[in-house]
Amino acid sequence: MVILIALLVPAAVAVWLLGAGRDLAHQVVNRVALVAAAVTLSAVVASVVARPSIDRPWVPALDLRWQFAVDGISAPLLVMTAVLGLAVVAHSARRRPEGGTSAAFHACLLLVVAGALGTFYARDAILFFVAFEVVLVPMWVLITRFGDAHRAEERADAGARFVLYTALGSTLMLVGILGLVSAAGTADLQVLARGAGSGIPRHTQLLIALALVSGLAVKVPLFPAHTWLPSAHTIAPTAGSVLLAAVLLKMGTYGLVRLPVATVPDAFGRLAPLVAVVGAVGILWGGLACLVERDLKRLIAYSSVAHMGFVALGLASGTRTGLQAALFANVAHGVVSALLFFVVGGLKERWGSADLAVARAALREVTPRLGFALVVGLAASLGLPGLAGFWGEFLSLYAVWSPAGDRPAALLRATAVAGALGTVLAAAYALRVARIVWMGERAEPAIADSHGVEWFVVGGLVVAALVLGVLPQVLLSVTSDAVTALVGGGS
Repeated sequence: MVILIALLVPAAVAVWLLGAGRDLAHQVVNRVALVAAAVTLSAVVASVVARPSIDRPWVPALDLRWQFAVDGISAPLLVMTAVLGLAVVAHSARRRPEGGTSAAFHACLLLVVAGALGTFYARDAILFFVAFEVVLVPMWVLITRFGDAHRAEERADAGARFVLYTALGSTLMLVGILGLVSAAGTADLQVLARGAGSGIPRHTQLLIALALVSGLAVKVPLFPAHTWLPSAHTIAPTAGSVLLAAVLLKMGTYGLVRLPVATVPDAFGRLAPLVAVVGAVGILWGGLACLVERDLKRLIAYSSVAHMGFVALGLASGTRTGLQAALFANVAHGVVSALLFFVVGGLKERWGSADLAVARAALREVTPRLGFALVVGLAASLGLPGLAGFWGEFLSLYAVWSPAGDRPAALLRATAVAGALGTVLAAAYALRVARIVWMGERAEPAIADSHGVEWFVVGGLVVAALVLGVLPQVLLSVTSDAVTALVGGGS
C-alpha cells in the first residue's frame, strides 16, 4: 500500500518534470502515465485480495504513524478508484488537453488518484486528513487550468468556489479530527472504532460529530453546501469531472462512515435526523434543478447532489441495512456518474457545447453506441431495477422507513416519502434528457460515434452498471462483514 503511493506520487512528479519547459509529445506522456496507472491497478487488486496491514512510525514525537489497511468498506472504493484512474488516463490518449501541457495534466490526474487511494487505505485519523487534502490542489488545477477553454472567467469562478468551500470543509473536518484524537488519546481509527466513543463525555462527542459531519457534508456535498459542485463539473475537463464525481465525492461519504459513524456513533445518532432531512431536501432540490437545467454537464452534476442524498438517508437510518445501502449507493453512483460524464463529455467535445436548447441530431440515428450508453446511464441514474442505481436507493428508502429504535421514526419516514418523490423527479428529468438528446428532432448534422479506447471505457462502465444491478451480491457480500462489525447484526 505504501508502495502504491510511493509509485504514483513520484510518477506524477516525473511526468510533470518530463514536460517542464518543453512541449513533450502528448502520446509519450500519456503512455508513461498509463503504465503507472496500470501498475497501480494491479497492485490495488493484489492488496484487496491479500488484505495486508501496515503500521510504522511516521512522526514519533507526535505519535503519528503510517497505518494502512483494507477492509470491506474500503475495498470496493479502492478498486473503483484504481480502475477509473486507468480509465481517465486511457480516455485522454487522443485528447490533448487545452490550457496547459500534457505533462501537467497527467501529473494532476495521477496525484488525484494517489491522494484518493491514500485516503481509502489510511487507518490513522491525521494521515486520513493529509491524504484527503493531497487531492484538492491537483483537482483545482484541473478545473482552473484545463477546464473549458471558452469560459475563462467561469473557470476562475469555479476554481475559487471549489477552493473556498473545500477549505471550509477541511477546516471543520480538521477541528473534529483533532478534537477526537485529543479526547480519545489516539489517532488509530481501528482503536477508535472499537471504542465507539467510550470514555469521551457525551457533549464532547456531540461537538466532535458536529464538526466532522459539517466538514464532510461540504465534501460530499450535501444540501445546502453543494453550490460549488455544479460550476466545478460544468467547467472541468471530462477526466476531471469523472474523478470529481466518482472519486472525490466518495471520499466525503467514506469519511462520514469511517469517522463520525464509526468513532462516535451515539453522537452521530443524535445528528442523524438532521442528516436525513438535509439528504431528503438535496434529493428534491437536485431533482427539481435537473428538470429545468439547460447545460447537460451541469444537469448531471445536480443529479449527483440528489444521489448523495440517498447515501445520507441510508447512514441516518442507523441500521445494518442502511449502512449497506449507503455503501452500495456510493459505489453505484461512482460507476453511473463516471459513465454519464464520459458520455456527456464526449458529446460536448463533438457538439462544441452541452446546451440542451440547441437542436441537434438524434443520437439514436447518428451515434447509436453513445446513445445506448447514455440511455443505460440515465436508466441507472433514475433507479431502474436491474441496473446499478436501483439497489442502493431502494434499500436506503427501506432502511429509513424502518430506522433503528433510537431514531425518530415519524421524521425519518417523512424523509423516506420525500426520497420516493425524488425518484419520480429522477424519472422525469432522465426522460427529458432522453427525449431531447437520444430521440432528437433532426438527423443532421451527424457526429462521430464512439470507438476505440473511448468505447472500451464507456462500454466497460455499461457492463459494470448491468452487473451491479443484476448481481448486487457481488458488492453486498464484500461489505457485509465490515458493516456487521460496525453496527452489529441488527436489521
